[in-house]
Amino acid sequence: MKIFSLKENHLFSKTYMLGRKVVGKRIVLYVLPDKNAYLVKKKNPLKEKLNRVGITASKKIGGAVQRNRVKRIIREAYRRLEKENELKKGFLVVVSARTAALYGKTEDVYKELLDAAERLDLIESKKL
Repeated sequence: MKIFSLKENHLFSKTYMLGRKVVGKRIVLYVLPDKNAYLVKKKNPLKEKLNRVGITASKKIGGAVQRNRVKRIIREAYRRLEKENELKKGFLVVVSARTAALYGKTEDVYKELLDAAERLDLIESKKL
């Protein structure tokens, strides 16, 4: 499934300032209800609400190769989270990588994302 990404800086800033967050060892998850979810729904070919996802990795993590690796790991963990769980839709979701994410595997990041999503009440139910 395609992940619809956040690209505008003001949406990242708004999510950081106004959103709820859960801090973990490898990631920080920020969630904010999307006020423009209906516009995204109209543009979506399936005509359903979506979560818009942004992934950030600062220069503290390392060079471009390390940052891109961490973002790939987080992206794959988020895909798995959406595939295996029924997530609530219509949110801005920002996943910020921490330095420990560089040494983690996709499975570790997935478990942390799952825990954070449950704590933020983002999961409706598990798919069977």
